[in-house]
Amino acid sequence: MSPTTLQVFEFFSLSLFNDSAFSFSMPHIVLISGSPSAKSKSTVLLEYLAQRINERGLTTSIIFVRDFPAQDLLDARYDSEAFSAAKKAIESAAGVVVATPVYKAAYSGVLKTFLDILPQYAFRGKTLLPIATGGSPGHLLAIDYAIKPLLSALAATDVLQGVYTVDAQFKTEADGRVTVHEEIIQRLNESVEQLATNVFARLPKS
Repeated sequence: MSPTTLQVFEFFSLSLFNDSAFSFSMPHIVLISGSPSAKSKSTVLLEYLAQRINERGLTTSIIFVRDFPAQDLLDARYDSEAFSAAKKAIESAAGVVVATPVYKAAYSGVLKTFLDILPQYAFRGKTLLPIATGGSPGHLLAIDYAIKPLLSALAATDVLQGVYTVDAQFKTEADGRVTVHEEIIQRLNESVEQLATNVFARLPKS
């Protein structure tokens, strides 16, 4: 497979804006980056997905969990104002994309601490798309055996198959561009189509 260059796009980071900054008139998709690293494969994939989702007539915003106050996450401060905008965005979203690196066959700790502060039924009535990045194909089943049960614990019932990627499918060029194998791009595009289809299917008929 030949590699494809992924451009980097700028999107809102909900952890950096107050909740009054967001008002969604179109079906909205929230993308959650569960990577503790600012330069991560999860972020590269989410930024690409956000652009493709926008092209399908849906609005998007990205939550970078690493930007929240660490102590609020560790202490599970449910009522912290730092989480207010993110909670409201998720509550009003029609779909959620959750991306995480895979550590020891499971999701990242920082993602788990954030999901733990969400309401019990935070994902009810939404379409969920899990995205995972791992070091090798050995953790391929992490989506089914670790990530999907985590999403289901928050009342998610419409969970898409998801996309698992490995380090060997990414390459950083000398000029900083990131290239990803066409196979992954195709799977991401197919996932966006299924996400949009499910979201639009739930809209009230005019």
